[in-house]
Amino acid sequence: MIARITGTLERLEGSSCLIVPDGAPGLAYEVMVPAFAAEALASQRGGPVVLHTIEVFEGASQGANLTPRLLGFPTESDKRFFQLFITVKGLGARKALKAMAEPVGEIAGAIARRDTKWLQGLPEIGKRSAETIVAELHGKADKFVGTDISEGAPRPGSSAEAKPTREGQALGEAGTQAVEALVRLGENRAEAVRKVERVLEQRPETADAGAEAVLAAAFSLGS
Repeated sequence: MIARITGTLERLEGSSCLIVPDGAPGLAYEVMVPAFAAEALASQRGGPVVLHTIEVFEGASQGANLTPRLLGFPTESDKRFFQLFITVKGLGARKALKAMAEPVGEIAGAIARRDTKWLQGLPEIGKRSAETIVAELHGKADKFVGTDISEGAPRPGSSAEAKPTREGQALGEAGTQAVEALVRLGENRAEAVRKVERVLEQRPETADAGAEAVLAAAFSLGS
């Protein structure tokens, strides 16, 4: 299975990318990407890209023929969210790709706050689908809330690259990095933010000492 592709974005048509992998100029992969990623990739034609991929098999409504599709995502976190997203009843791979017209962190945030009206604003998502998404994913998508960055780095072409989020402005660089570390360790994002906010309130000097100091202080505070 192809888990990641690094190469040159030769063509982008809608949600379909044609990528020439590094070191293999005679080879090209067609990769389908979610709507939000296609917007970010539009400015990268002819340049290097990295996509985290999964392979799915798409069947016709009648007949046994299956067509393999390679799906790509800007970050590993986006890929994991998609794999969770398609577990929702009635939400297949193609429909899910179209529905992901907004960054993963924003979709997960709507699920976390049970905002079915916001979800209905996504392509392919009606009232019943929105209610099903919330019913099946509430509590499971929390770790993706606000994840517009991967491993602490802004997604290329995203608004997060241009300006910090409100959370980032409040916590500062060290605090934000500490939150991301806690989330990667399995902490619920909302709880991670709460812990870091306590640290910065009670021990403000840790912010100057860096993310590791903030993280250590968060562990020492306990619950």
